[in-house]
Amino acid sequence: MGLIWSLIVGGVIGAIAGAITNKGGSMGIIANVVAGLIGSAIGQSLLGNWGPSLAGMAIVPSIIGAVILVAIVSFFFGKKA
Repeated sequence: MGLIWSLIVGGVIGAIAGAITNKGGSMGIIANVVAGLIGSAIGQSLLGNWGPSLAGMAIVPSIIGAVILVAIVSFFFGKKA
């Protein structure tokens, strides 16, 4: 049950990061989960484990880390208009 809860929280964090960076429409469910989980690891390693946490992920640093991840990935792999 812990793995499912982590995937759900990671997906929500990834969706929030996509909404903040205006890239949420181009990301799918799997990309949201991956961005949330990897962004959580990045954010917690850079900023620590402060603030409220769900499923072992500190929410605020995780969202900041996911925003950084989505911005970097969209910069390198985003569609050129």
